[in-house]
Parts: sequence; C-alpha cells; structure tokens
Amino acid sequence: MPASGTSVTRAYPPELLDALRRAVDRGARVLSVCSGVFVLGAAGLPDGRRCAAHWRHAETLARRFPRAVVEPDVLHVDADPVLTSAGTAAGIDACLHIVRKEQGPEVANRIARRTVVPPHRDGGQAQYIERPLPRAQCDTVGEVLAWMERHLAEDVTVEQLAERAHMSPRAFARRFQQETGTTPYRWILRQRVLLAQELLEATDETVDTIAGRTGFGTAAALRHQFVRALGTTPNAYRRTFQGPRAA
Repeated sequence: MPASGTSVTRAYPPELLDALRRAVDRGARVLSVCSGVFVLGAAGLPDGRRCAAHWRHAETLARRFPRAVVEPDVLHVDADPVLTSAGTAAGIDACLHIVRKEQGPEVANRIARRTVVPPHRDGGQAQYIERPLPRAQCDTVGEVLAWMERHLAEDVTVEQLAERAHMSPRAFARRFQQETGTTPYRWILRQRVLLAQELLEATDETVDTIAGRTGFGTAAALRHQFVRALGTTPNAYRRTFQGPRAA
C-alpha cells in the first residue's frame, strides 16, 4: 500500500479492507510504504505481527492498533506475508528484499544499480541517513572537515582541530556545532562508520583490517560502534550486502 498525506487519519472502504484480508488468506504478500501501514492496520493485518513505521507515525500507529507490534527504529519488517517499511526509501529497500528472497542477490543488486539506490540495507538496521551530515552555507570549518576526512584513522583532539582552524577550542567546538549540527567526535565517528560500510561492501578485507583503516583500532571497537549506529554487525552487514560472495 502506498503512502499518502491522508493515510494516518482517513477511513477506508470495507470492500478494500476485505480485499486485503482475502489476498493474505489465499497466500498473497502485501507490502506497505511509510504511512500505508495504516491501511493494513485498518484491515487488522499487523495484529500480532511485528511491523515497521516511520518514526513520525510510530506512536500514532501503536495507539490506534494496539495489537500490532510496532518497531519504530527499523527500516522494514518481513512478517511474511505482511511486509511494512518505515519510509519511502525504506519501501524501496523492502521491495528489493522481496526480489532478493525470490530471485537472489545478483538480480536484486542489478535492479538497485539500475535504479541508483543502495543494493541492500538490512531491515533491522536503524532508520539512519546514509550520507555524511550536511554542511551549512557558512563554511568556517570546511578545511578542517576535509582534513578530518583524509585522516580518519588518526586520533585527534578538539584542541588539535581548533589549532588547525586558528580558533580557541571552545570557539571551534561552538562553530563546529553550528555548521554541522553535531560535535567533532560524533562527526568523525559517523564518517568512520560510513567508511567501514564502504569497505565491507566493496572489499574482502578482514574486519580487523577495516577497523585499523577506519580509526577504530580493534574489531571489537568497530563492532560496538557499528551496532550502535546501524543496528547490525559488520559481518552481518557484509553478508547481506555481498550475498554468496561474502560466504
């Protein structure tokens, strides 16, 4: 079911809800995108099942359909034959997930490349953004950000970064927050996780090697931060992304 601006509040024709229930009863799969889950909820299909919801609607969904097991932090949920996704992009992930189940990772990856979307994001991952944090129009710390991106494997302090920006540590930390929306520590941590994702997707390097290249130092430290950021382990991420190649 697609999302719409009225999905959360509108009433649905009994004929539509009956058709959805009959489809599931005869073995068909149903999939909702973002707020389309409210249509499935009205038909009672998420009752007793795990379901995903966009973080903006999760509380409302749980309140309206208390028998549904709402998981507000994941991208999509496969409670076959009822599949739900957290948002529009996550709906694409859920569709690719179905293709992967039926046709295998090679076909799903080919479709993903053709439509210019990430080949795979595990449904249990957190609702995260796969791009670096946006930079503001004012770019006082731009040169420092570029330097940080080139030196992710190094341990740096706010004092060292402030010196590069010719600012006091306090002024630098304040300006960094204004221009990036986060702290230097969180920014570099996110970049390290992003680099780890790229290496897990595109190389066969061990998790230990990737941990060293990304500045985490040890596989245990990488695993800890990866799970915190994405809700999945590096090995699981690699397996689901690379398919048989990872094995």
